[in-house]
Amino acid sequence: MLDKPAVRLIGNVEYGVDIKLEDLQRHYDAVVFTTGAEKDRDLDIPGIDLPGSFGGADYVSWFDGHPDVPREWPLEAEQIAVIGAGNVGLDVARMLSKTADELLYTEIPDNVYQGLKGNPVKEVHLFARRGPAQAKFTPLELRELDHSPNVEVIVNPEDIEYDEGSTTAMNSDNQLRLVVRELERYAMRTAEHGVGERPRKLFLHFFSSPVEVLGDGKVEAFRTERTELDGTGNVRGTGVFTDWPVQAVYRCVGYRSTELADLPWDPKNHVVPHSAGRVLDINGKPIPGVYVNGWVKRGPVGLIGHTKGDAIETVGSLLEDLETLPAPADPSPDGVVALLEERGITYTTWNGWELLDAHEIALGAPHDRARVKVVDREGMLEASRS
Repeated sequence: MLDKPAVRLIGNVEYGVDIKLEDLQRHYDAVVFTTGAEKDRDLDIPGIDLPGSFGGADYVSWFDGHPDVPREWPLEAEQIAVIGAGNVGLDVARMLSKTADELLYTEIPDNVYQGLKGNPVKEVHLFARRGPAQAKFTPLELRELDHSPNVEVIVNPEDIEYDEGSTTAMNSDNQLRLVVRELERYAMRTAEHGVGERPRKLFLHFFSSPVEVLGDGKVEAFRTERTELDGTGNVRGTGVFTDWPVQAVYRCVGYRSTELADLPWDPKNHVVPHSAGRVLDINGKPIPGVYVNGWVKRGPVGLIGHTKGDAIETVGSLLEDLETLPAPADPSPDGVVALLEERGITYTTWNGWELLDAHEIALGAPHDRARVKVVDREGMLEASRS
């Protein structure tokens, strides 16, 4: 898409700092915000702020090589709790369980490889409040867990339980049926062979609601309450509590978007108020020429397919509004670039991204790797200009 002549990438520009809404409106007929959701949603339980308790999104940013996060991560725990039954929780659990050498074929940054080499983890416990039929994993992510020769995936056979609501959900969703089938396979293997012989264990616990993070000055345990299905696919507490000895807790209970400068904001749902993608002002009226799409529009629900449908709605609104859009004062293609240069902003282009891509691939070639990822911002900018 970015090779198309009608599309232009202008990178390394921070909205609300380097450029503001009024600047964009001066140079463009319409502005569409698609900034996603990159922050961890809060989990309101006692002890969640103890040292050793982390947000899953922060860990993902570290192992993905985000340029604006620390280069080191405190991997010191032998037993770890991961809270959440979605793909983020699954991915965090996977990346905490695998050995560094297993990941060398990927684009893992060198600092992450060095950090994971010293990871002493023996057990990772992923906790889901509801049952297997309510898990938000995708089949591919779940199946991939078992490809590691070093990680044993363990599911308690007692957790394979369904009610009428669960059965209805499985009968109407082929993806969910595949997820449940994979979890049943893990549970059958656990029933037959126990915890297995692979050195690292990844436990998937269902019907376990988070209650409290325990510890004196640091994480020392994680308390859950056993839940049970209520017939509708939802769960209720049973009053049975378990304390799990862990030294780290990762919460993966969802993402939230970050407030955008000069735009109205819904602080409860962490989204921009809109009607069919048209951004609404404080009085509920559409702001001419300003639109929103994706998770910052609807919240962190759904994957690429949902976002495509979301985009169709927003673009449909934009097309309906074409005749009434306010005319920009300076619509020339060079106008916004001149503004950035005037402000001393070092922006990047699609050509610069291709240069960076080639540079990373060249770094990986002597080591028989797909690439060696450049992590620091200055290094990326330098490669993009070379």
